[in-house]
Amino acid sequence: MKKTNAMRILDGLKIKYETLSYDDDGEHELSRGAASGIAEKLGIAPAACFKTIVMRSESKAIFVFCQSAEHEINLKKARNACGAKEINPVKPEELLALTGYIRGGCSPLGMKKKYPTFIDESALKHEKIYISAGIRGEQIVISPEDLLKACNAEAVDLVLE
Repeated sequence: MKKTNAMRILDGLKIKYETLSYDDDGEHELSRGAASGIAEKLGIAPAACFKTIVMRSESKAIFVFCQSAEHEINLKKARNACGAKEINPVKPEELLALTGYIRGGCSPLGMKKKYPTFIDESALKHEKIYISAGIRGEQIVISPEDLLKACNAEAVDLVLE
């Protein structure tokens, strides 16, 4: 298996991780619950499978959020976390240029630039969580504490209740 940028970063930081592969069916529409589908394919709890959501503020700043497949992201909490007045997901066609990743294969690790990153605090309830390895069909299995360290991320409440 070819190493992705996300894997190379973890290797460089000497952070332990595993990878899991799944059959990619090309279903990566937000409305279709792609992260839940990945959790199902891998036989894992949706609460432990984290999707990466890239957003832009009113000042055009880019922020990265990781939320479990079990929940939607609360935009008010996301705005509060990053100090923005307004925040919206970037368009799928902008994702590659901003991050180096495509929808369905976007990892919080190894983006073209280092963006402020926020991971839902529910990740800390799990021994291991699953994130995109940076390509469709591949997930990284990592401890949430190691992911926070590797991304220089902050754990915050992002759950839409």
